[in-house]
Amino acid sequence: MQKPASIFARDFEWANLAQFATTVADYPRLGVVSGRRRQGKTYLIEALADLTGGLYFGATEATETESLSLFGAALGDHLGQPSPPRFDTWDEAVRFLFAVDPAKGPFVIDEFPYLSKVSPALPSIFQREIDRAASAGRRTNLLLCGSAMSVMGRLLSGTAPLRGRANLEMVIRPFDYWLAKQFWEIDDPRLAVLVHSVVGGTPAYRRFAADDSPQSVDDFDDWVVRTALNPVRPLLREARYLLEEEMQVRDSALYHSVLAAVAAGNRTRGGIANFVGRKSTDIGHHLVVLEDSGLLRIQPDIFRAGRAIYQVAEPLVTFYQVVMRSQWGALESGRAQTVWAAAKTKYWSQVIGPHYEQLCRDFALWAPPELFGELPGEIGAGVVADRARRGQIEVDVVVMAAGLPGQRRKILSLGEAKWGEVMGRRHVERLERARQLLSRDYDTSETILACYSGAGFEPDLDPAVLTIGLDDLYAVAP
Repeated sequence: MQKPASIFARDFEWANLAQFATTVADYPRLGVVSGRRRQGKTYLIEALADLTGGLYFGATEATETESLSLFGAALGDHLGQPSPPRFDTWDEAVRFLFAVDPAKGPFVIDEFPYLSKVSPALPSIFQREIDRAASAGRRTNLLLCGSAMSVMGRLLSGTAPLRGRANLEMVIRPFDYWLAKQFWEIDDPRLAVLVHSVVGGTPAYRRFAADDSPQSVDDFDDWVVRTALNPVRPLLREARYLLEEEMQVRDSALYHSVLAAVAAGNRTRGGIANFVGRKSTDIGHHLVVLEDSGLLRIQPDIFRAGRAIYQVAEPLVTFYQVVMRSQWGALESGRAQTVWAAAKTKYWSQVIGPHYEQLCRDFALWAPPELFGELPGEIGAGVVADRARRGQIEVDVVVMAAGLPGQRRKILSLGEAKWGEVMGRRHVERLERARQLLSRDYDTSETILACYSGAGFEPDLDPAVLTIGLDDLYAVAP
């Protein structure tokens, strides 16, 4: 089934959704599609239902009675019935749905968490009807979708009723950085990194910016002022709403403080706790909730087992916490130019630098295997203790080979990433020292040293050192 021309990229997602929707089997099939808001998930599944002649029902925040009425109306319209079926319970509604001719499917229910919140038994009801349909050989194709990542993630986990029933589990993620460059129609890789550090790869943010894409690096400052910091653009308030929309938490102040701590560079659990004025044990639940929602991610220290740092997963949230949050009143009153001028120093140190490091790790993930000698088994960052010099070396991009039983783990590459520095011999010396120290515990015999720079390289660098510039960063796109 050909993907509609109006859908940008998403070829992998569309191919798997189309296969799910068109596969004929002698048993019911369940698919679960999740993804944070603004990723184009609804756009995809609506197009799928339309092209296959299936049912699309988008749930809303409503009581159980109203939701049943809306579902009955959508089902009646789909079946062409002069009057919609009326249901008193979801038990009746789901039994009716599974009795419908499977040829009229797939049946797509969007924003499922809205329904399960007021009707907690709904997953169990679906489980029962799926099992009955399997025994009877009915071919119902059901697709449950939702934006609340923590809720959708639990649908198929542990002892959840639907565990083991799904044939498809898909997460619609933001565009990769190189796809975001194409989506925003940006040619200059430097400008693409700058824009990505503000809006990331979320497709809807281009619409939130009124389709305004910066024309050049010189236009970037003005673009930030007229879009992300503009009180009449939805981008201004988007990061502020994300937490409440995703999780509907009650104590949102503490969650925002945790995100602010991480965005400010406090990336260990203890550092975050000190920043927000709580004990480490007091913020454990908040960290888990933020991770489950996709707003926070854990990056293990690749050299020190059991130690990890936290990162804000959504660039717009980092930008909000660093640039916007402390000057909210000034931004709402239209003083964007003044706020941006005062915040640029923090932007360069707390936003673009860490963001560029993450893009370099993403590059290593997408790079062809021959660049590092073989297919990587793990990519991350790590800290190397240098006891002789009473210090430590932070390695921004570590590329590890897959572990083999009975053998020392092979390090394929050690890399340093600098957005605003011309990289030269002193950066390489740090990497050489790290390689020497790591040789006691790892196989570093073929470790490639790599410099990733957004500003260029000194001309006398050893040709054995891998140099990755901005053009190389985006040349990795398949």
